[in-house]
Amino acid sequence: MKIILVRHGQAEDETRPDSARQLTDFGQQQAAQTAEYVTTRYHPDRFVVSPYDRAQQTLAEFQSRAPQVPSTVQDNITPSDDAHKALVDIAKIDAECLVVVCHMSIVANIAGLLTGEYPESFSLAEARVFEMDFVMSGMASEVDRFVPEQPY
Repeated sequence: MKIILVRHGQAEDETRPDSARQLTDFGQQQAAQTAEYVTTRYHPDRFVVSPYDRAQQTLAEFQSRAPQVPSTVQDNITPSDDAHKALVDIAKIDAECLVVVCHMSIVANIAGLLTGEYPESFSLAEARVFEMDFVMSGMASEVDRFVPEQPY
């Protein structure tokens, strides 16, 4: 099985509640680059996304390229949620290639749990592909990584 963890694209400054922050135009471009990379190289059969707007907007780029793939909102993959609990829920999803779109720092913490390594920060709209026989801490290997254009 594959789990592809994706951080949302660049979001606007914190002028509104965190859950309502929108992607910038550049963030939309980043999300499009990542969605193109992932959907042309892999065959997602399920999308899981945070309820926050910027993650939903990032997922929309994936859905436009793979409209037949079902998606689920998972409430416990927001920035301050517990990665252990989130991974337990992710493990219950029946998929061969699952794309999870969420946020720092939970995305890094989930990646760290999968590989059993120290969490490493994700760039904006970065995707990391993990392969495993089953979802359990320390059982995955990172097999690919894509980082779209970044702001400088």
